Parts: sequence; structure tokens; C-alpha cells
Amino acid sequence: MDMLYMLFPVSGVHTWVFLPPLVALVVSAFTSMGGVSGAFILLPFQMSVLGFTSPAVSSTNFVYNIVAIPSGVYRYFKEGRMAWPLTWIVVTGTLPGVFVGYYLRVFYLPDPRTFKLFVGCVLLYIGVRLLYEISGKGQASKAKLVALDRKFAERSRSMKEAQCSHTAAGLPPEAVVRTVSFTLARMEYEFWGERFSFSVPAMFLLALVVGVVGGTYGIGGGAIIAPFCVAVFDLPVYTVAGAALLGTFLTSVVGVIFYSVLPAAPGLSTSPDWLLGGLFGLGGFAGMYIGARLQKYVPQKFIKTMLGLLILFLALRYIQQFFW
Repeated sequence: MDMLYMLFPVSGVHTWVFLPPLVALVVSAFTSMGGVSGAFILLPFQMSVLGFTSPAVSSTNFVYNIVAIPSGVYRYFKEGRMAWPLTWIVVTGTLPGVFVGYYLRVFYLPDPRTFKLFVGCVLLYIGVRLLYEISGKGQASKAKLVALDRKFAERSRSMKEAQCSHTAAGLPPEAVVRTVSFTLARMEYEFWGERFSFSVPAMFLLALVVGVVGGTYGIGGGAIIAPFCVAVFDLPVYTVAGAALLGTFLTSVVGVIFYSVLPAAPGLSTSPDWLLGGLFGLGGFAGMYIGARLQKYVPQKFIKTMLGLLILFLALRYIQQFFW
């Protein structure tokens, strides 16, 4: 049995070798449905359960993203649910933000206790925003998103009646993203008979801020930008997920480079634990594919509710740990 336990010399973590991939598989299968890699949950797991609290935990989280995300992106691409202009806006904005986030983490938030408070505040925002979206007030101004949910429910009901089975119908093959127009001022696209648009400068500014927070946290930014795109820009989660994941992947690559080569405070470890991050990534690779494959069978409201409750729980726990 001892042979199944392993010491990871970079992080100092000593754990069952199958624990990282199993945890990552379960987490990513669920979170990838909402365009989130799951890194925002795996970082608290590494800190609280595995005892990995140095700044290197942020870069290790980036390694997880790099290994895990491609399978989910592939699935969204194959099913035609990649909003490519949105993806490149997100990437262009978050890359410089990750650079700033690195310096905030290494020089201003190296203390685990202070960093936990930062993590808690980030998670609190994400969780509250997601839960607000599914409230009556949050839904009132989102007619197009409500219309998609109604179509989803009607299609599932009609398919079940026609087939006399309990098989979930999910999204139809024609529910793909089609770009209508894209300029430096605004992007508009069509999805399942509804048109959605957003301000390109506003999205770029959001991505820049998200890059700073994501670079500090070690999540790439998808956990923040995906809920924000749905809540503030009124975009359907079915079209945001793939773009958010691909943006997270590319910014994670840059994040690993920053944490590996840029100078840090004397005696402070910032380079990733490649082996630990790789094991998390292997589980995440399988989980991402499963989540992206199942997303079209799951209503938006369910995805948002489960994500919001989980995130809110983690946020309150970390904020409470700072004060008590």
C-alpha cells in the first residue's frame, strides 16, 4: 500500500498517487459544463487538503489547466459551439493581466493566510454573481436566455414523448455558433435562432482585469470571465464555455512561463510542481471531455445553481479562516 503513496519533492506533498487525478476528474467533469476548468476548486484543495501553500501552487494550477483543457476545447469545437471572436478578445485582454497578477502574487500575497483571504473574496464574487443570475430579479432582463431555456425544455419533452423513453434530448445539431458581424466596436453572433451581441472594448477591459486576478490566483481567468459573460453581457453559457476554456488554456501557458522564469523574492519558490500538476491534469483531461460532452444535455439553470452553491461554500470557508 505504501507504494501507492508518493512524495512530490517540489511541493512537499505526500499523498496517494491516484488522489490528484481522481479529484480533478470529478471536479472538471462538472465545472467544464460552465466553461470553467475547475482550477479555482483545485487550488483550495491543494492548500487545505494537501498543505501546498507556497506561490508555486498557483503555477502548478496553471500546469493542470494546460494538460486538462484541450480535451474540452476539442469537444466544443467539434460540436460548433466555439465563439472564435470572443475567444481572441479574451486572450488578448488576459495575457498582459497575467503578467501583473504574477507580481501581485509573488511580492504582495506570498503569505498563505493573506492569499486565502484574496481567494475567498474572488470566489465570493463568482458565487454571488452566479446565484443572482438564476433569481427572479436576475432573470427578468434576460429574455433571450430564458427563451433558450424554454426551447431546451420543450425539445427534451417532445423528444421523450416521440421516443417514449427517458433519454435526454439536449441541444439539436443545428444549435451552433454563427458569427454575424465582428468589428472593433461590437460583435454579434447567432445561436439556436437567437442573436447575441456585446461591446468589444468592454469585453477587452473585463478580460484585462480578469487576467490580473487569474494570474494572481493561478486559474487563468475562466472561472471569472465565464460567469461574468453570462451575468453581465447576457450571453448563453452554451456559447461561452468553449471560448472561456480556450482563453484559460492560452493564458495558463503564459502564466507557467512567468512563474518559471521571472525573478521572485529570495528563497521563495514559484516554479510549478510539474509532476503534481500533471497528475491533476490527466484526471482533468478526462473530466473536461466528459463535461463538454454532457453539457448540451444539462439545463443552464442547473449548471449555474450547482456551481454557485459550491463556489459560495468555498468562499465563506476561506474568508472565515482568515479571521478565525
